[in-house]
Amino acid sequence: MMIFKVLTLFPEIFPGPLKFSITGKALNKKKFSIKTINIRDFAENKAKTVDDSPYGGGAGMILKPNILQNCLDYSKKNCKKKKKIILLSASGKRFDQKIAKKFTKFEELILVCGRYEGVDQRFIEANKIEEISIGDFVLSGGEIPAIILIDTCVRLIPEVLGNNKSLSFESFENNLLEYPQYTKPVNWKDKRVPQVLLSGDHKKISDWRLKKSLEKTKKVRPDLFKLHNTKKKRKL
Repeated sequence: MMIFKVLTLFPEIFPGPLKFSITGKALNKKKFSIKTINIRDFAENKAKTVDDSPYGGGAGMILKPNILQNCLDYSKKNCKKKKKIILLSASGKRFDQKIAKKFTKFEELILVCGRYEGVDQRFIEANKIEEISIGDFVLSGGEIPAIILIDTCVRLIPEVLGNNKSLSFESFENNLLEYPQYTKPVNWKDKRVPQVLLSGDHKKISDWRLKKSLEKTKKVRPDLFKLHNTKKKRKL
């Protein structure tokens, strides 16, 4: 079972959408677990203060390193040997499928959810924490990115998806976006399902899907298309 420990100021957010559908079933089957730890429980005064103003001036407040350290130390009790500590941060490395696969090699992920203007840098450096971002935009905190990270990783756990072949054809596998999908009815608003998908010829269907994946990736994500071609040339 993969364990996710989430250090947050808002534990009530979890499991949130993770208790539904595929991840919800996996949670019930104990394929993974989520344990939330409230950072405010480790505050050192009656006011439960966890942040302070930044040295050097500037807007916003910074989460204090001593409070975070106490919270992290508590989360490490009875920790699995193969663990990784991650800070969800707008200034981190951009999360992708490749990183998700790497994270699933760990038995336990400790996710620190940033808030306000960020986290004291000394806490990050002292614990060799990897900073992860879900995109080039700013959110109010790390809780939503944490949910996204957990969902992505859980899908990669063996037996979580009903059909493991689904993983092989999803977007970002082989650096390609997924091909267009169709279902019944065959004719809808004068638009028909492509004839090749009704042919029963698996070779033609496979070729069509690859062609459409290449076309879509080139149009929508030229960066991925370039990466796909580069890796393809290396294999030749």
